[in-house]
Amino acid sequence: MISRETLALAESGWRNPAVLVVGDVMLDQYVWGEVERISPEAPVPVVRATTRDERPGGAANVAMNLAQLGACVTLAGFAGGDAEQQRLESLLAEQGIEPHFTAAPNAPTTTKLRILSGHQQIMRLDTESRTSHPGSEYSSLLNDVSAALPGAAIVVLSDYAKGALTEEVCQAVIREASRHEVPVLVDPKQQDFRRYRGATTICPNLKELAAASATSAGDVEVVLNAGQSLVAPLGLQFIVATLGEKGIAVLRPESRLHAPAAVRQVYDVSGAGDTVVAVLALAMACHVPIETAIEVANVAAGVVVGKVGTAPIRREELLGALSQQVALQMDDKVLALERLLSRVTAWRWAGERIVFTNGCFDLLHIGHIRLLEQARRKGDRLVIGLNSDASVRRLKGMSRPIVGEAERARVLAALSAVDAVVVFDEDTPLRLIETIRPDLLVKGGDYSKTQVVGAREVRAWGGRTELIPLVPGTSTTCLIRKSASHVSSQSLSKVISA
Repeated sequence: MISRETLALAESGWRNPAVLVVGDVMLDQYVWGEVERISPEAPVPVVRATTRDERPGGAANVAMNLAQLGACVTLAGFAGGDAEQQRLESLLAEQGIEPHFTAAPNAPTTTKLRILSGHQQIMRLDTESRTSHPGSEYSSLLNDVSAALPGAAIVVLSDYAKGALTEEVCQAVIREASRHEVPVLVDPKQQDFRRYRGATTICPNLKELAAASATSAGDVEVVLNAGQSLVAPLGLQFIVATLGEKGIAVLRPESRLHAPAAVRQVYDVSGAGDTVVAVLALAMACHVPIETAIEVANVAAGVVVGKVGTAPIRREELLGALSQQVALQMDDKVLALERLLSRVTAWRWAGERIVFTNGCFDLLHIGHIRLLEQARRKGDRLVIGLNSDASVRRLKGMSRPIVGEAERARVLAALSAVDAVVVFDEDTPLRLIETIRPDLLVKGGDYSKTQVVGAREVRAWGGRTELIPLVPGTSTTCLIRKSASHVSSQSLSKVISA
């Protein structure tokens, strides 16, 4: 179950932890085109190229996912000192990632060229070296890791079996991380998991876990049982097994937890494992329980498989997906401005229209309910700016509000029409409106559009203002007068009876 605390943590950028990624870096290249005929030279399709793109891949894609979600990332690995390395470094620098690439002049930067037509991959061309690096290059890599590790909140070993993470390198990094009490998460590609012994956790997919445990991937139950038996001998705290459409499982020697996958239309699974690893690493760095972390990772993977090609998940994408998974409770809707802005960003990224209204809402009545219900129907999300107690006193007098701001906010948040409540202390909500920039500003029909605070500003950025007719004879002032009259009548009756 994804809690409101976890959602708030994601909204805050996971507190921007420092993450060190070590592994096989790559450059993923894409050529999209149209297939109109078969080549006369051979029975293969002819692709007429229309679009080209380049993205960080392998361990670099893990780093991209981490950076997009809010981490401060340092990336260590080998590169060939070629044009592909320069392009890769440029792409990483654009996201604030600090690359520490060890020069490997006798090996090219690993590159994967994919040719696609629509969502269909036609072929992939890999440029790589399968020979080991000289000892001096491994020493240089480890020196970079040792320099970066003391400031890290977690280390990710991203192994794509391209030569960076030998058993000696893995064990050296794990020992150094242990010395600094830094957890290590491994994304494995080697069949023998003993090279990763002593790490905090390993995150294999079902096929990788089956190979490591000498079982058949066709029997999930057998594979997971075998995975549980590996945890203690490898000195791990647990294993996180990704099971594709079946979700994610956390394996401990004496227990197992399974989280079903979030159902999404699948276009491409490329990079989905990197996204899961990045989310788990961030969660572990922020001390989020692994049981909660796998729920968030499932949601993130569901977003990524809906994309084509290797692409990192953006923070706004994850927030948008999480907000759809969380059944918002009252406390989840009463937000400080910073959290509200994160949520509004996620809603807007998902293509949702933001409606804003404001008021004191001192004694909630049928007029308020009608206003809020009609306002909500005019968009996808309704945000209420609520006057603070001090603001109400300045506007209404020292006898108001009847109900305090905390209680007023909670009552509003309990309404199904309301998506968020934010308290403001100024006399008008203008600053709040300018910050949120709603698509639609709504007020009651007792105003004219020229009187509505923020109407001119909303119009300036392409929004509009709408007035909703009031329910006759309903207002907080009327309720107070009726209550006072009722009390006076009762008092008079008691005097007459006496």
